[in-house]
Amino acid sequence: MVRAVCLLIAGFVVWVSAAAQTLEPAKPGTSADALTNPAYSPGVSFLFDLEAKFAADAAKGGGAAFAKWFADDAVTLSNGQAPVIGKAAIAASTTWSPADYLLTWKPDGGRMSPAGDMGFTWGHYEGHFNKPDGSAGITSGRYMTVWKKQSDGSWKVALDASNNEPPKKEDCCKLP
Repeated sequence: MVRAVCLLIAGFVVWVSAAAQTLEPAKPGTSADALTNPAYSPGVSFLFDLEAKFAADAAKGGGAAFAKWFADDAVTLSNGQAPVIGKAAIAASTTWSPADYLLTWKPDGGRMSPAGDMGFTWGHYEGHFNKPDGSAGITSGRYMTVWKKQSDGSWKVALDASNNEPPKKEDCCKLP
C-alpha cells in the first residue's frame, strides 16, 4: 500500500513538472527540421514564429515597426557602431521607410531556455536599397536576436546583434 502511494505521488510530481515546462503558446512547427535537427523543438518553433512576425512587420512598416518589437531596456549591436541602448534610442536610429530600405531575415537556428522565458535565434539578413546613382544596392550579413518573455506574457527583443557578411572566399587576401 505504501509503495502504491509512493508511486502515485512520484507519478504526480513527474506530471506536474512536465506541465510546468510547457510554453504558451507552444505549438510544434510543421517543418521537417524536427526530424533532422534534434535541437528543433516546440520552443524553437515558437521563436521562429516570433521572428517571422517581427520580419513581416519590419518589411511592411519599416524602422518604426522594427523598433516596436524591442523591450524598453533592449540593446542593438551593429558592425563598427556603438551599442544603441533602450527602445527610445533604437526607435530614433531605425527611421527608414520600407520604400527606401527593405530589411529581410530568416532564422537558421535557435535555442529556448529550459524555463521557456528566454531564447535566441540566429540567421542571415539582407537589406535592399537604391544607391544614389539609382542602381540596386544590397547589404547582407548574420544576425542574432535574444528574446525575453515580459511580465505581461508578451515576448520582446532584448538584444539584436548583426555583422556584415564576410568576404567571399574568392575575394580573400587580394592586394589592391
